Amino acid sequence: MHKANFILTDIMKTGNHQSLEGFIKFNTLTNERIDVEGEYYTLHNYKLESYDRKLAILDVRIENIRLNVDHFYIELGRRLEKLSKQGFKFIYATPWESKANFDDQKNKFIPQPDPKVYTGYHWFGGVSWFWYFMIMKHITRRYDLKHNEKKYDFLYLNKVPRQHRKDLYKHLKSKNLIDNSLTSFTKHPTNPHDLDKDYELPWLKRTEFYPAYGMDQEVYAKPYEATMASIVSETNVNNTDVFITEKLWKAVLMEHVFVVHGNQHYLKTIQGMGFKTFSNIIDESYDNEPDQQKRIEKLTKTIEDLKRKDWKEIYQQTESIRKHNKQHFYNKKSFSEQVNKEMLSWFKFFDSSQVSSTKS
Repeated sequence: MHKANFILTDIMKTGNHQSLEGFIKFNTLTNERIDVEGEYYTLHNYKLESYDRKLAILDVRIENIRLNVDHFYIELGRRLEKLSKQGFKFIYATPWESKANFDDQKNKFIPQPDPKVYTGYHWFGGVSWFWYFMIMKHITRRYDLKHNEKKYDFLYLNKVPRQHRKDLYKHLKSKNLIDNSLTSFTKHPTNPHDLDKDYELPWLKRTEFYPAYGMDQEVYAKPYEATMASIVSETNVNNTDVFITEKLWKAVLMEHVFVVHGNQHYLKTIQGMGFKTFSNIIDESYDNEPDQQKRIEKLTKTIEDLKRKDWKEIYQQTESIRKHNKQHFYNKKSFSEQVNKEMLSWFKFFDSSQVSSTKS
């Protein structure tokens, strides 16, 4: 049955509602009409009673600490109460983070309405948000890549010193596996270092350090062209959910071979999304390993085996896979399927909350 849905994309106008609207508009749900609005004060222009579902998104992030003042919460409470009386249900949006990141720093994310009063569905980044963000950032850019000369083994970029990153970095260093590689670990507690300036983003001044924010989604072809493969050091390594960030998508855009230090079944997940991995040339059994230390050991063995291979043969053997991944990255139909899944989870939450107070 066709249903009409209304989504207010930012209750307090504290986030980037245009990006949220752009994400939503990628949906291809044929049985759903979806109207979006970014401005709370224009709701009077809509016949809200005509909609089957009404959802309101609240931007929740650490950066909102600047709004942690009484008058902000007074206004937020007023709006939440009014929207609730109008039949709205709430989406608490933290798409830049994983659930694990949120849980680790829960008290730092602002605002968080009382769940006993305003039940909400919490939207985390999952597999779709950074795919969307990278599509929009790079859709007009075209990269003329030349994978015909490889001076280095791996491109291995790290910034925030999460424990799993420190563990893998230490393990690879101890085995001399990244001696001939382009590496960075800008915030390592004892050995911080930036990427070789000859391979750093050319629009970053040579006298500047890599910034904490604002550059992570930028792509520069030169370090990818000079290395055989990316060691993608993802944000999380838990076994409960898969969180995909720009780290993977940069390797895909650059038609690079990659191994991933990430969540269990990370590779299986992207295969289910239509991407291809490199099991034809390397052992990817590390992806199935539930024990995080053993996963590091298996991944290290894969990196060691990859280091021994001839890069020219690798790039001949993987050309069709790498070309496919880049084309699939821009495939609107494939991406819209992930947006559809996210949207349907919101609608399922709305429908279930009409009957009970089930929390997401």
